[in-house]
Amino acid sequence: MFFYSYQKVSIFCKNLILSQLITYNSVTMSTRTNEAWLADLRSTGIPHEEALNDLRDVIQKGLPYALSRWLSSDDPLFPPLVEEVTQETLLRVLDQLDTFEGRSLFTTWVHKIAIRIALTELRRKRWRDASLDELTENEDAPPPPGLLADPQASPETSAERKDMLERVRRILQEELTPKQREALTLLGLQDIPMEEAAKKMKTNRNALYKLLHDARLRLKKRLSLEDLTPQDLLSAFEQK
Repeated sequence: MFFYSYQKVSIFCKNLILSQLITYNSVTMSTRTNEAWLADLRSTGIPHEEALNDLRDVIQKGLPYALSRWLSSDDPLFPPLVEEVTQETLLRVLDQLDTFEGRSLFTTWVHKIAIRIALTELRRKRWRDASLDELTENEDAPPPPGLLADPQASPETSAERKDMLERVRRILQEELTPKQREALTLLGLQDIPMEEAAKKMKTNRNALYKLLHDARLRLKKRLSLEDLTPQDLLSAFEQK
């Protein structure tokens, strides 16, 4: 059975968790070389948008085959998994373009990232629903009980989670614009598909990717200033 991330509030900044990798070489939607992919994804305007659209197609074409060992493409849970993995992969790729060493096809490298993300999501527990508004609108309010509810957690772990959630709430409030928080609410907590979220925000999919990308960079910088890593956030919710 497929479960979403237990700590949805930090989905945009969680680290890669090492797992078994499947390499799947698909026929790309274009004839770009590695250098062309990098140049187009680093550019702006039409070339950037076309590269994002093509890369999105490449990811979604390869996932059914690559994940067939764990989840059938006929499973009703497969479409939301593909959508979530695709948008997270695109953001992760944009964040990590400088780490691509050119030892393989660019699309092979992207598929490895996508499979890592997908397998991580398949292993995670579903986190109880909570609105990001509850975490950001009222700084003095305690975190919603559903965020901390875990009958197996020790008192020490529950206290650590509460402290971490309060820190995350403060960082989100101080670092992100209202539009960025809205995007994270729609995509990170409410699991709304990218296209629908773009319509709700009266923008387009690629502009929304850019908005999320900028938000991730701001959060990454702020976490570093506070001596926090994405793994710190992840660990607080994985321990018992």
